[in-house]
Amino acid sequence: MIMIAILIGCLLGIILGINAPMISYTYSSYLAISIIAALDSVFGGITSVIKKNFNLKIFVTGFFGNAILSILLTILGEKLNVDIYLAAIVVFVGRMFTNLAIIRRYYVDKWSEKLREKRAKLEKTQEQ
Repeated sequence: MIMIAILIGCLLGIILGINAPMISYTYSSYLAISIIAALDSVFGGITSVIKKNFNLKIFVTGFFGNAILSILLTILGEKLNVDIYLAAIVVFVGRMFTNLAIIRRYYVDKWSEKLREKRAKLEKTQEQ
């Protein structure tokens, strides 16, 4: 089911990407930081689901709060002629890698446990 949703999302992204107008250089930094903030929230949400402490209110407020704060940092940086948004990128990407590591460990452990169960079943059937 998840694979179907991923496939549909990729196809929609390709179709919309081909037909979407080009984003001007003026707004590209805003879009980039917003996407990174959104991805950070999504990876955080997946991690909290794995840890069984997901809260939709926390997810939604974090999603929009991170995006708004990162855009405001980008605006402030442009006004001061300093690339402040790079600090937000470093923080968000660092958290994304941390959350990705947690997700990866969870699925590797789950996969390893299934392999152990299969081996145990196989050994049990061979003993009989």
